[in-house]
Amino acid sequence: MAVNFNMGFAISVIIIAAAAGVWVVAAQSSKEIIVKTVRGQKVCDQGWECKGLSKFCCNQTISDFFQTYQFENLFAKRNTPVAHAVGFWDYKSFITAAATYQPLGFGTTGGKLTQMKEVAAFLGHVGAKTTYPTSKIHLDDISDRWLWGGNRWTTGMGLCYNKEMSPSQDYCDEYYKYDYPCAPGAQYYGRGAIPIYWNYNYGAVGEGLKEDLLNHPEYIEQNATLAFQAAMWRWMTPVKKGQPSAHDAFVGNWKPTKNDTLAKRFPGFGTTMNILYGDNVCGQGDVDSMNVIISHYQYYLDLMGVGREEAGPHEVLTCGEQVVFNPSFKSSS
Repeated sequence: MAVNFNMGFAISVIIIAAAAGVWVVAAQSSKEIIVKTVRGQKVCDQGWECKGLSKFCCNQTISDFFQTYQFENLFAKRNTPVAHAVGFWDYKSFITAAATYQPLGFGTTGGKLTQMKEVAAFLGHVGAKTTYPTSKIHLDDISDRWLWGGNRWTTGMGLCYNKEMSPSQDYCDEYYKYDYPCAPGAQYYGRGAIPIYWNYNYGAVGEGLKEDLLNHPEYIEQNATLAFQAAMWRWMTPVKKGQPSAHDAFVGNWKPTKNDTLAKRFPGFGTTMNILYGDNVCGQGDVDSMNVIISHYQYYLDLMGVGREEAGPHEVLTCGEQVVFNPSFKSSS
């Protein structure tokens, strides 16, 4: 029996079974979808990619609109000779990591446009933080490049790294020796898709992922799925209680207070930079460290067919004039 099943997108399905208020449907793409009503709310399960009866799983999943060829387009230069993580990053690792967070709303919040924009935003951060400044490579080898404030960056060079190449220190902060004591011989230099630094950050991320990253920070540079999961955990998790996560700030779940408005913090991409990087990037005007992240986001919107015009107005896209949520302090190290 063919029916038209509306879950935020048009899909033709064949009803397999229905019992006790649970509908099991098979889509034309061979994806089995379980739909159930719990306390008056529709919840769904879409198998391995969006599992656990979540309202977010009633929307399209990431693989429905972002597939292997698009990942390859976004990160086209990651396996070239100038890269330093050849063979490490791939689409399978990304989509496997995303399966953990799609039931929580990562890439599954709102309609298709919002979903695509969030994936582009997240990967914009990833691309910018793992890219290669063109001052270190031959420009003739790069077809896509951007110019920001006189410093050139290649937008196609994202996922060029999976770790900091020449650490200047071991990033062990003894201030956190009781909560996150440094393991003997461990080095907490930058690793991952959105690089993790310092023992206290490895400890917090490890707790979130239920992985012993405090004793084994090297896991992040050894496992691409775990590296993506760590970045997604940071994207989905507030830095402090009472503050939004980057996810909530981007998709509109966060409602700014009067103080936020006075601080020029608005829902959108700009505030995700504020949350993730604080005054390393934001509150400094029109600086390169901010613009390179924005350029990646816009470029990825173009490549995904959304278009950079959907990135929003200047006050939403940037954080140069924002007051940061968490001002930095000098580490005791």
